[in-house]
Amino acid sequence: MAVTVNIYYSGVNGNARKFAQEMVSGGVVSDIRAEDGNLRYEYFFSMDNSETVLLIDSWKDQHSIDIHHASPMMAKIIELREKYDLHMKVERYVSDEMGISETDKSFIKE
Repeated sequence: MAVTVNIYYSGVNGNARKFAQEMVSGGVVSDIRAEDGNLRYEYFFSMDNSETVLLIDSWKDQHSIDIHHASPMMAKIIELREKYDLHMKVERYVSDEMGISETDKSFIKE
């Protein structure tokens, strides 16, 4: 059962974007994406709030997240969060294994 965590990073003076940029340029993002069980690790920028960045972080299961949280990668993430003085709002979603229903598919253009 896949687990997806949406993390909204907020700061001031563009710090959330600077954090995301340093995560990418420093290779942390590519290292996380290479971790066993990672399905998605991607940043998005808000159109409504320029001081907020959304991270969609998706994993194969809770065990994969636990291993990630115990990895040295977390120390680097925490260091950068502190450097940019970011605050977080977190939402957690667990897949229902059903996928997209036939009814919902009628509203999706691929």
